[in-house]
Amino acid sequence: MSEVVAGASMSLDGFVAGPGESGFDLLFGWMGGGSEEVPTAQPDRVLRMSPASAKVLRAQLESTGALLVGRRLFDMTSGWGGTHPFGGPVVVVTHRAPAGWEDSPFTFVTEGIEAAVARAKELADGRDVGVNAGEMARQCLEAGLLDAVRIDLVPVLLGGGVPLFGEFGLDPVRLGTPDVTVGEGVTHLRYPVAGTNSRSFSSVSALPGV
Repeated sequence: MSEVVAGASMSLDGFVAGPGESGFDLLFGWMGGGSEEVPTAQPDRVLRMSPASAKVLRAQLESTGALLVGRRLFDMTSGWGGTHPFGGPVVVVTHRAPAGWEDSPFTFVTEGIEAAVARAKELADGRDVGVNAGEMARQCLEAGLLDAVRIDLVPVLLGGGVPLFGEFGLDPVRLGTPDVTVGEGVTHLRYPVAGTNSRSFSSVSALPGV
């Protein structure tokens, strides 16, 4: 059954990018220094990581049928040169579709996050939809569309920057027990989204010893 999964490499203090779009060399270093090769859809780009991380990444690639990203990331990467390293269809949430991308693996959705997730699920054809961290992950969470959270936790403190979700208009959200894989320079975590917690923080603080 297809799931909507938000994922990112994240620092120990909860950021997926450092101040001023910095820190990517630290957050993604685990993909470049290992002994196991993982090819991408870009012929000149091969990832190298520990055997444990390679196993996790290969499983993610196999289970993911489409990606969902925001227009900002699409523009920052110049559309990944026309081919995302993932190699599959990519849905881009935007206010206006750019010209010149009609015959490409990118689908531009202007009707909002629900329509974008629905289109991504169609393209995924029964496999999972991977959601970019930050604004897209937050919107999916708020809309009740997120099934799981995947975190590649890197032992570094960035001190600020872009959080995995940011502030969202919900009660606290509970996550289930994670699947855990320890790699070299990274710990891979995959949490099911259990639901929101209706207890207020004031009621928690009233508990003895809190």
